[in-house]
Amino acid sequence: MEIRIKKADKLMERPDDSNLGFGSIFTDHMLLMNYTKGKGWHDLRIEPNAPVAMPLSTMVYHYGQAVFEGLKAFRTSSGEIRLFRPKDNIARLNRSSRSLCIPEIDEKEALEALTEFIRLEKDWIPSATGTSLYVRPTIISTDAYLGVRASHSYLYFVILSPVGAYYSEGFNPVKIWVTKDHVRAVRGGLGEAKTPANYAASLYAGEEAVKNGYTQVLWLDGVEQKYIEEVGSMNIFFVIDGEVVTPMLNRSILPGITRDSVLKLTTEWGMPVSEKKITIDELFEAHENGKVSEVFGTGTAAVISPVGELKYGDKVMYIGDGKVGPVAEKLFKTVTDIQYGNIEDTHGWIETV
Repeated sequence: MEIRIKKADKLMERPDDSNLGFGSIFTDHMLLMNYTKGKGWHDLRIEPNAPVAMPLSTMVYHYGQAVFEGLKAFRTSSGEIRLFRPKDNIARLNRSSRSLCIPEIDEKEALEALTEFIRLEKDWIPSATGTSLYVRPTIISTDAYLGVRASHSYLYFVILSPVGAYYSEGFNPVKIWVTKDHVRAVRGGLGEAKTPANYAASLYAGEEAVKNGYTQVLWLDGVEQKYIEEVGSMNIFFVIDGEVVTPMLNRSILPGITRDSVLKLTTEWGMPVSEKKITIDELFEAHENGKVSEVFGTGTAAVISPVGELKYGDKVMYIGDGKVGPVAEKLFKTVTDIQYGNIEDTHGWIETV
C-alpha cells in the first residue's frame, strides 16, 4: 500500500475542548481514493481539506448511490491514541456497499490508511472527558451521467471532526417520539445498510418530533407498523422484568457496532438478554404492569443514551423518574472506560494508532 501525502501549507487553529459541539469543525486534511471500472481502487492519498468539484450531472446527486460509516478516535490520559472497533466499521462499510452495487475496498489497506491519516491529524484529537475525534468514511458514485444504473467510478473519502457530546442533554435521559404515520425502511430494502437514503427518509418525522418537544423518532416496522425497530440515530434497548431486550435484526435494522458491544457485555455479566420482535403495545403494557425499568439507545455518536420518556399517540411512558438507570450507567461507564483506556480491553476492540 502506498499513500501519497500532501500536507497543508497553513494549519488551522485548534478549537477549545469545551466548545466543540458535534460535526461542525473539521481537521486540516482529508483521505481520498478513487475507483475506475477496469482499474479498481487506486490513487490513495492525503490532501489538504478542501472542496471537491464535481459536475452537477454526477450520479450521487441524482440517485443517492453512497454509503458511509462513523467511528471515533480517543486520546487516553497517557496520550495514547485509540480507535474503537474500526475493523467492524470497515467491514460494515463493505456490507453496505454490496447492497448499493458499490465495489468493496480492501479492508486491511483501508485500516492501515485510516491509521496513518489519524496519526497525521493526532493533534486534533481532544483530551477532555467525553470528547473524541469523529471519523467519517464515505463512498460516493461519481459518473457524470443521468441514466439510471450503477456508477462506473467512485470516490472514497474520510474526513475528521473533533466532537463533544452528540446530544445537548449529555448523558441524561432524552425524550423519544414514536411515529405512527411514517416508516423508514422495510425488509428487503436498504434498512440494514448505512446509506444516506435511510437518513433522508427519517428527516420529516424527525422534524415533527422536534416540533413536539422530542429529541428523536422511534421507528416501527414498515409493514404492520407495530413492531419496534430502531431510533433515527441509534439502536434501542429495554430492560423488561430484569431482562435486557432489543429488537432482533431483520434486514431493516442497522446492525449497530455499539449494539453488538452491549449484547456481548450484558451476556458476560450474566444478565438475561434477548433479541426478539416486540410490539409497541407489548412495551406499553409491560410498562403499565411496572415491568419496564429502563430504556436506552446505543450508537457510536452518543454511546449509550438513556431514554426518560416515550410518546406513542395519546400515550406517554415515563421511565426511571427521569434518572439514568443502573444498566445504562454501567454500560456507558464500561464502554467509555475501554475506549479511553481506563480498563483493560479483553475483547480485541481497540486498535492503537
